Amino acid sequence: MSMPQSSLVAPRQIALSVALALAAWPASQALAQEKSADKTQLETVVITAERRVENIKDVPNAVSSISGEKLDVLNSSGQDIRFLSGRVPSLNIESSFGRAFPRFYIRGYGNTDFRLNASQPVSLIYDDVVQENPILKGFPAFDLKAIEVIAGPQGTLFGRNTPAGVVKFDSAKPSQRQEGYFNASYGTYGTANLEGAANLVLNKDLSLRFSAQLQHRDDWVHNTQKTGSQSTEGYDDRAVRVQALYEPSKDFSALLNIHNRELKGSPRLFRANIIKPGTNDLVDGFDPAKMSIDGTNEQLLHASGASARLKFNLGGATLHSITAVEAVQPFSRGDVDGGFGAPYAPDGKYGPGFIPFSAETSDALKDHRQLSQEFRLESNAQGPWRWQGGVYLFDERYTMESVNYDSIFHGPTTSSRTSQTNKAAALFGSINYDVSDAFKLRAGLRYTEDKKTLVSESKDVPLNTANGLSADTKDSKWTWDVSGTYALDKSTNLYARVGTGFRGAAILPASAFGPLSKAAPETLTSYEVGVKSDFWNRRARLSASMFRYDVNDLQLTEVGGGSNSNSVKSAKKATGQGIELNLDLLPIDNLVLTLSGSYNEAKIHDANLTVGGCGGGCTVTNRPAGGGQFYIDGNQLPQAPKWVGNLTARYGIPLAGGDELYVYTDWAYRSAVNFFLYESVEFTGKALTEGGLRVGYVWGNGKYEAAGFVRNITNQTRVTGAIDFNNLTGFINDPRTYGAQFKVIF
Repeated sequence: MSMPQSSLVAPRQIALSVALALAAWPASQALAQEKSADKTQLETVVITAERRVENIKDVPNAVSSISGEKLDVLNSSGQDIRFLSGRVPSLNIESSFGRAFPRFYIRGYGNTDFRLNASQPVSLIYDDVVQENPILKGFPAFDLKAIEVIAGPQGTLFGRNTPAGVVKFDSAKPSQRQEGYFNASYGTYGTANLEGAANLVLNKDLSLRFSAQLQHRDDWVHNTQKTGSQSTEGYDDRAVRVQALYEPSKDFSALLNIHNRELKGSPRLFRANIIKPGTNDLVDGFDPAKMSIDGTNEQLLHASGASARLKFNLGGATLHSITAVEAVQPFSRGDVDGGFGAPYAPDGKYGPGFIPFSAETSDALKDHRQLSQEFRLESNAQGPWRWQGGVYLFDERYTMESVNYDSIFHGPTTSSRTSQTNKAAALFGSINYDVSDAFKLRAGLRYTEDKKTLVSESKDVPLNTANGLSADTKDSKWTWDVSGTYALDKSTNLYARVGTGFRGAAILPASAFGPLSKAAPETLTSYEVGVKSDFWNRRARLSASMFRYDVNDLQLTEVGGGSNSNSVKSAKKATGQGIELNLDLLPIDNLVLTLSGSYNEAKIHDANLTVGGCGGGCTVTNRPAGGGQFYIDGNQLPQAPKWVGNLTARYGIPLAGGDELYVYTDWAYRSAVNFFLYESVEFTGKALTEGGLRVGYVWGNGKYEAAGFVRNITNQTRVTGAIDFNNLTGFINDPRTYGAQFKVIF
């Protein structure tokens, strides 16, 4: 439900005042000193957000980086990539598919579409390769150097739809050091997380790195019915990566990467009628460990890929070539109605609550193949001018297969197939100019052309042919960005940035419930100012930003509702504005604190845009437009929390012989979210706070570590998503887990 405008002013003013006060603090202090090797200082954070290695303080853009121990802690309980949600400002990640299909939102800007051909305005880039299909974005996070979250738009330097930003994964690369590690944890529900890497030096020119991760959890939710899957929510998720680095001279290097993932598990468990009518509370007596379904829940995924990253030093410039292929074959089948039976079942039984009709479906990708090629030329000049530019090519094809099953009468299945191809090409370039030692400018320009072709067919499903069964799109756009950085002193930079973004047209295929739908390309303009500083003798690091963005022709996916359809629509405009803060502190020796937070107001602006309401049971609070439709002008974007906060604290106790005992705690908060485009009482997700605690011991000069941990320490249970075409069906967050972990470095 929308809050009165007066209720938003106070928290926004308070947060803004705090951010400005913190931004002014380092500028007014005389605490900045020369960098030293003292271990009582914060480590320098180096990132590649601008495709170059730079100090995070010098990049004129809101960037957050997670690496090292923090990654180990967040990944200790075997969670998938959604563990990043809320761990940096303005980032939310959710999924209605489980581990296979994460949906990313930065500054409230994302896409709730569950179709396998959905495009997202947040791009995920793994080892410099764009992972375009949403299934590819779920590749596990292991043996990483760092994860960077770069606020959008990133329409100049990165390859595919990036108006909302980029989540960038960089693996640890082979080196000329014979080393490795093994990390193992085991906890409740039989949760096991095994991760390891070995770096092998074959000769002075060639090194290999083998990395692998195995994650397992037992099925912990059990069925009260004798039909359907008897247990679910477990998984076996295995991934491996092999890299070879050939570096015969300073003038040439080749980095080859081959990776694979095998997942056997279950999709998100839909639970019928778990929301209490008239509220967003769980029903009385709700038991997370029980379900009552008559369908099958299973999920299989096979993904593999390879890339070759070549680097040639040409003297005045360096040529980078990135050639990559990705292929993924997912299959996900689930009991969508979240219950058993229906009024028309032979025995007339159904539950829990009212189940108006049975729905069990599966989705799969066949013959998926993504090819990409980038050539990028980067200047090696040391003077005030630096530049880079290149060409990017992308080619993707696949077939989606959707199948409907008969859970009650066990009759024949029905299916439909949709084939899609997507080709894109882009020219891009950027320049950097140091006007003076204190004032530096950056500018970038990109031309993108994007083409899609979609064709649907079915032999046994009467598809809606009102808009035909095929469609083509062809879009092109110039995007640009300009930024400036001004150094107040050696430790503090102010920056400002203006940029534009673009996402190609969207096509959703026809189904038995609705016709094919299309949405025009969306464009974005963003404005951002901020401050970044290392101060207090590098015992503190601050970044704070204020931003606003305007999206024209925002693509919105209308999912479910009374018509049980899935269509894409365009809103004339959407706006986002807010503030973000990252603060790292070393207040006393051996105590490290990190605090991050954001406020986001992300609104739809289209006085005439309507969407269908829920299929039954919910209380829609938007103004009705007749015929089951509701106006959504002024609504907060779905899955866009206004407030996100994160806190970590690590205190180490040095012991004799260089050993250490430590305590580490982390907490993440996000405020309430809308699950759908319309607003309703029941389908408003409550605020969610999840915390973790870790107590560990390090010995042997840092080679060995043993720890005990607990995740979701308060065992808070929240509905994190819903299905609205049938009844008050939802799914929940993961339960509390605790266990032990051991790590050895060799």
